[in-house]
Amino acid sequence: MGLGWDCPVSKLMLTFVVSDRSLVCAQLLIHAIVCLLAPGCMPLFLSDQWSSYATALLTHFGHWVQIPQRYPRGRRPKPRWQPLPGLHYAQVVKERVKGRVVYGSRQTIETILKNSGIGKVINTAFIERLNLSIRQGVAALGHKVARLTKTDAGLKDLLSLWQAYYNFCLSHVTLRLYLPEPQPTKGSSSPKKWQPRTPAMAAGVTDHIWPMEELLLFRVPPWRQTADAVA
Repeated sequence: MGLGWDCPVSKLMLTFVVSDRSLVCAQLLIHAIVCLLAPGCMPLFLSDQWSSYATALLTHFGHWVQIPQRYPRGRRPKPRWQPLPGLHYAQVVKERVKGRVVYGSRQTIETILKNSGIGKVINTAFIERLNLSIRQGVAALGHKVARLTKTDAGLKDLLSLWQAYYNFCLSHVTLRLYLPEPQPTKGSSSPKKWQPRTPAMAAGVTDHIWPMEELLLFRVPPWRQTADAVA
C-alpha cells in the first residue's frame, strides 16, 4: 500500500511511502515532507480522518510547553508536547460538511483556503484526484489488474518513475496560462491561446515541459546532507 502527498496549488506530487497503513508509515510520510519544506515553513495540512496523521504532524511540528501551576502548593506540572502556534491541520469528516479542525483555528484555515484559491471548505479532493491519476498511471495499483509487483522495492521504482513523469512531463489543464497574444502555429491550425504547464513549472522548479527522453537522461546530482542530517 502506498501513501502520497501533493501540493494542491501547483499539483506537484511531493512524495510517497510504500508501506502498510500504520503510524510508522505516517511518520515516514510527514518526515519526507518536512525535508522538502523551506526552513520555518508550516503549510496548511488537510487529510482524511486517519488519526496517525495528527500524531505524525505533532511529532514534527511540536514543542515542549510548561504548564502553569494552578495552586501555590503542590507538585509543579510536567511540560507537555503541544503543537507549534503556526501549525494548522484539519480533517475531512464525512458526517459533517465543514470538516474538523485538529490544530490551529478554523478562521485561519478558512482564510488560507480562500487566499490560495483551492476552495472555501476543508476538503481532500486534490489528493483523491491524485490517487486516481496514480492508479491510472501505475498498473500495479489499479483495481483488478493482472500486473502486480512482487516486492515493495519494485513498486517504489514504478512510483518514482511515474512521480517524475507526472511532475515534469505531464501538463495539466488547470495549470495552463492564458497568453496575452495568440501565437501562430504551423499550417492552418488555430493560433495558440494557452501555455501548457506541468506541476514542476507551476512550482517554479523548471521552465519547460520535459520530454521523456530528457527525463530519462537527466542525471540527479548528489544529495548534499546538512550537518544536522548527518548527526
